[in-house]
Amino acid sequence: MPLLAHLRELRKRVVLAVLGIVVGAVAGWFCFEPVFEALQRPLLDAAAVAGKDVRLNFTALAGALDMQIKVSLFLGVLLSSPWWLYQLWAFVTPGLTRKERRHAVGFLAAAVPLFAAGAYLAWLLLPRAVTLLTDFVPTGASNIVDAQTYLSFVMRLILAFGLAFVLPVLMVALSYLGLVRARTWLAGWRWAVFVIFLFAAVMTPTPDAFTMILVAIPMCVLYFAAVGVAALRDRRADRAQAERLAA
Repeated sequence: MPLLAHLRELRKRVVLAVLGIVVGAVAGWFCFEPVFEALQRPLLDAAAVAGKDVRLNFTALAGALDMQIKVSLFLGVLLSSPWWLYQLWAFVTPGLTRKERRHAVGFLAAAVPLFAAGAYLAWLLLPRAVTLLTDFVPTGASNIVDAQTYLSFVMRLILAFGLAFVLPVLMVALSYLGLVRARTWLAGWRWAVFVIFLFAAVMTPTPDAFTMILVAIPMCVLYFAAVGVAALRDRRADRAQAERLAA
């Protein structure tokens, strides 16, 4: 495809992805109350266990409305993840045949559960982070937490881990397209492991190394699993090419 055609395809996929997120956000608007309670529950539980006064506070007049819009968009991204992940696949594979595009089912079958697994892992880490941070509040003092700051932190954490777990699927997709071979991914494994541990250290909101390692190990396993799948694809492609040349 020429550059202009690629740009039109990109615009089309972005518009479709945004429309899907908007539809999900509309559904998320009506689920705001239970979701808001779930998001603030780790903070309230940590405060109750420690016996401290910790609560969320909306500092602006329109702060509550702004937060409801943000949470609705956050839910829209989560709920529409199969849709916008498909749009991503459709953009990077516009030149495939109809038969080859059926692999989009396999892409979604891997990407959606991995995105959910990453988001769930972040959700499991959240109570530990909140408990650690609230322990610094002196006894008898109150910690009035800005709702915007807290909920934005929680949503960024969940989305970051979800997207990080999808990256191995994109690696396989690029290898399937013949853009990157498995040996290229494998040659950069040291940098990949370094970046994974750096990401885990930055995004893990607890200072202990044990939690960072627990986060980094699944991501490293996914990386090398993606390299293995790419290697199998390269072997089949090389064998098919050799057979064509021999014929």
